Amino acid sequence: MSTTKPNTVSRRALLGGAGALGLTAALPLRAQEAASPAATLIKGAAIFDGRAPDLITGVDVLVEDGMIAAVGAGLSAQEATVIDATGLTLTPGLTDAHTHIMWHDEIEELIYGSPHEYTGVMAAEGARRMLMRGFTTVRDAGGPAFGLKRAIDAGVIAGPRILPSGFFISQTSGHGDFEPRMNYLSPHFTGQLDPAYLRGWTITADGKAEVMKATREALRYGATQIKIMGSGSITGAHDPLDVTEFTLEELQAIVAEAQKWGTYAKIHAYSDASVQNALTAGVRSVEHGLFASEESMQMMKDKDVFFSTQYLTYAANPEDTGLTGDALPKFLQAKAGATEGYERAKAFGLKVAWGTDILGTIDKGPFQSLEFVARTAYYTPTEILMQATSGNAELFARSGARHPYQAGPLGVIEPGAYGDLLLVNGNPLDDISILTTPETSLALIMKGGVIHKNIL
Repeated sequence: MSTTKPNTVSRRALLGGAGALGLTAALPLRAQEAASPAATLIKGAAIFDGRAPDLITGVDVLVEDGMIAAVGAGLSAQEATVIDATGLTLTPGLTDAHTHIMWHDEIEELIYGSPHEYTGVMAAEGARRMLMRGFTTVRDAGGPAFGLKRAIDAGVIAGPRILPSGFFISQTSGHGDFEPRMNYLSPHFTGQLDPAYLRGWTITADGKAEVMKATREALRYGATQIKIMGSGSITGAHDPLDVTEFTLEELQAIVAEAQKWGTYAKIHAYSDASVQNALTAGVRSVEHGLFASEESMQMMKDKDVFFSTQYLTYAANPEDTGLTGDALPKFLQAKAGATEGYERAKAFGLKVAWGTDILGTIDKGPFQSLEFVARTAYYTPTEILMQATSGNAELFARSGARHPYQAGPLGVIEPGAYGDLLLVNGNPLDDISILTTPETSLALIMKGGVIHKNIL
């Protein structure tokens, strides 16, 4: 397919679309939204609709009032801005099933050091950059993202839609117990206030009654789904990678509370025992899961549970991770088990979410796009792009009535879906690597009918 940039189709498109962007780029987002057209008609693109394995040609896409109004041949609309996308590929906006959109520094610094204002400003800029990489919706896997979500939804700042988990639910000495001191005064016995709780990162809970209360509090805040810390971790302060966290009774209590609210729980789990406990308890998404046995993989398949792991993270060279101390040998242990975990997931035909779990400063954000290439050792470009669009959307829909974006489907191009669209220079179904350079490969980024980038 040709990658030649299209000619701009009309004087109106030049003046109202690309020409206007130069003026509005420096204005607040609300001003940009006001300048966005009520309708946009995209003509001539080859379309990846999120589901079909082949590109669709000969049809146009009309977006009105933030939603896809029509998909068909020869569409027209009065007062619509027309974009000639000949030679380009139109795809749904990208999604990421495992982000920590507030986590842009060492976690101990975020919880115990950085001012709230710094944390919020850096997260807002990170969200804007994420949108400009083409990610229009993300499932956040833990952290105080509720305020950022609210500001983005209100149109005050630019960023992807966020499906927040809020507080990590962690046991004492679990992955969410971030207090680095070994001789700290436990809030359970001294009445002290835990900064990790006060800042919205973690609720440390032990026993059935406590985990039920913790889950209810996360849901009270507005969690779309619940995030459980169910095993040891690489970055945890106290938990070796092989540790299994929470009892089956505790996990069942968390899952039951989530189900009462019509949503589900996902779990951070490396060890096979933690994965099996989680599956028995009823979680719907296993995060990481690298050491899951064949028996556990079969359980995931039988229970229709998503395998939400990351491919780029564990392919990284140790010296490039920035990990030191106890974290580095734990990373090497995870890296050694990653290939077998990936191969098992592929062999069992599991539903695989597309997520990245990129942690660190916002300057590490561009690694998010490299996940597309990291998956090519196991999946075709078409499979990978389906994971990042309609596949993730299926996972997101498991939050039921707690899903904050109910106006239409995500991750697909069809009438009634959200107007989240990308125009790509080239065909990502032939060469998925073009998505690793969004600054040049993405000619247009639209979220909810609002054009955030247009370089046609």
